[in-house]
Amino acid sequence: MSSRFPDPGADERAHSDRLLTRLREEIAAHGPMPFSQYMERCLYAPGLGYYSAGKTKFGEAGDFITAPELGDLFARCVVNAAYPVIEMLGESADFLELGGGSGSFAEAALKAFAANGSIPRRYYILEPSADLRERQRDRLAAALPPELFAHVLWLDRPPEQDWQGVLFANEVIDALPTTRFVMREGEIYEEYVALDGEGRLMRVDRPADALVSGAVRHVERDLEAEFPDGYRSEILPQLPYWIQAIAGSLTAGVMLFIDYGHVRREYYLPERNDGTLRAYYRHRSHNDPLYFPGLNDLTASVDFTALAEAGNSAGFGVAGYMPQAQFLIGSGLQDIFGASYEAAADETTRYNLAQQVKKLTLPEQMGERFQVMLFARGMEVLPLPADVLEADQGDRL
Repeated sequence: MSSRFPDPGADERAHSDRLLTRLREEIAAHGPMPFSQYMERCLYAPGLGYYSAGKTKFGEAGDFITAPELGDLFARCVVNAAYPVIEMLGESADFLELGGGSGSFAEAALKAFAANGSIPRRYYILEPSADLRERQRDRLAAALPPELFAHVLWLDRPPEQDWQGVLFANEVIDALPTTRFVMREGEIYEEYVALDGEGRLMRVDRPADALVSGAVRHVERDLEAEFPDGYRSEILPQLPYWIQAIAGSLTAGVMLFIDYGHVRREYYLPERNDGTLRAYYRHRSHNDPLYFPGLNDLTASVDFTALAEAGNSAGFGVAGYMPQAQFLIGSGLQDIFGASYEAAADETTRYNLAQQVKKLTLPEQMGERFQVMLFARGMEVLPLPADVLEADQGDRL
């Protein structure tokens, strides 16, 4: 593995070793842990997890690049879709971003809301990572006028009081700790992380509990086919409870999820028999989640059929489902790009704008790999752009 990747520095190794020591102690005390629990520790353990430690995550200096890191075209399109909802709901409407990343989306979105003349009452950022929260606060305080920055409020848990507005999540569900399952002679097993005889991490399979088994059997019934022996993949049995937790208090408005993934019948293709789990380290993808825990982003693709079911169970209706390219185009990408291109001060800026569009919309880039799902609740009229509503491919779910 190390021959394919840049070797971690001494500080990175020490950081990973501290997390590894904690994992070993926990496994030694309580026995093998479900892979979902291992993934949660690797990503979110206070001070040690990938998202809760101080290393740069996003952009060229990090391990991966998200759409907001490319420039402001992505955020401006999202705002084009969201601001009519904010406008319709009036002065009490809020905007909630799940996982603020580097703060680049919030910066561009708030500026776009201000330009459109409909600023949410509050721009909430639900960010459990104290490290990322401070980075976001520093960035936004420096980049925004004080009167605009005053709208931003950070949360470490979902709103408990009823609220109205727009909930937005870009590349969030792929980072939820996922359950790994495998079929053995028609029975469902769950993947765990254990210790071998020399104290090294290893993956083992154990009979699945009722929650995991029920979730897998539900998928089989929906697909009208049983998984063959040896088939291994991911599933999120906790997804309905997670949606209810993060959006249960949203009484009127829209939820917008953007992530990479598939509808169920494509997610669980026979040839995809080792699932979609990936680790990212310094812009390189690999399939060993035990490699230097704490230094890698661990992620799995989204089953958008499962997301639709979870939203429905929480009382929302699916308002649209489509590839990212269709959503951005329907939300005015062409006009936004054209105005930015005309206003650009030099050829370098124009080139970068063109590169943004290519990466956001080309099928082999983000255009088809990323999907968009919209939910609505408590709205008599859905004021989304007509081109977005016409692009709906919900019949594929």
